[in-house]
Amino acid sequence: MKRMIVNADDFGRHALINRAVECGVQSGVLRSATVMAGGAAFDDAAELARRTPALGVGVHLTLVNGNPVLPAAEIPSLVTEEGVFCDNHTLFAVRLLRGQINLDEVRAELAAQLRRVEAAGIRPTHADSHQHMHVLPGVIDVVLDLCAAAGIPAMRAPRAPIFAGHFGGIGQLVGRVGLSVLARRAAAKARRCGIRTPDRFAGIVAGEAVDTAALCGIAASLGEGTTEVMVHPGTDNAVLIPDCRWDHDFEAELHAVCAPEVRAALADAEPVNFRALGV
Repeated sequence: MKRMIVNADDFGRHALINRAVECGVQSGVLRSATVMAGGAAFDDAAELARRTPALGVGVHLTLVNGNPVLPAAEIPSLVTEEGVFCDNHTLFAVRLLRGQINLDEVRAELAAQLRRVEAAGIRPTHADSHQHMHVLPGVIDVVLDLCAAAGIPAMRAPRAPIFAGHFGGIGQLVGRVGLSVLARRAAAKARRCGIRTPDRFAGIVAGEAVDTAALCGIAASLGEGTTEVMVHPGTDNAVLIPDCRWDHDFEAELHAVCAPEVRAALADAEPVNFRALGV
């Protein structure tokens, strides 16, 4: 059996991202999203999740490029002087490897994010993280502990193809190889904890849009089992690019998940969410 999970990251970050998720479920192949507990539009996302049973909602654990749930004074090693997470995921990873990130604070903050999601009436289908921070050494152990304690049955393993999308040279090669190694290590640890991961992962790690042609190609070439495709859809680039401080084509990904061509390419496969991993 071939199955494709199209997962919208950053659910709850912005109301226009939430509207794209709603449209993707109603008119397209989107069946999964992960919600940011510290997102400005979290309450709107939670209400949308409650009224949309076809949407499986996971938790988008956030340690960079966002707002914490706990007061900044309780997690000083995780926040800037302004009380927000640092934007640079590479800087976070370097500080973690140097021992400058307190893993007890990581545990406290991620547990608080999970509690906020659960308190909103969402039973998470899976866990992933903003900019894939959950696969980092030490952080993965915290995440797996929290998933096991909360009964979260699945997790993303971002084992993306090394040469997907536009390729930016040796620095990008090193980054992608590193992520692939950490993702495979994280998936093996998850399996030992009884936490499932999809068989394959697609989506362009460097941030380029998974447009209609790319999603059609993924859908047409699915292998047996379950493939997760990471997307970041939104309804209005002119608003979202400055608000999110990210030069990303949100609209192209919304168009892709709703495109009839993608549905046609999925003729012998099924669009699902992470609940399907337990079937």
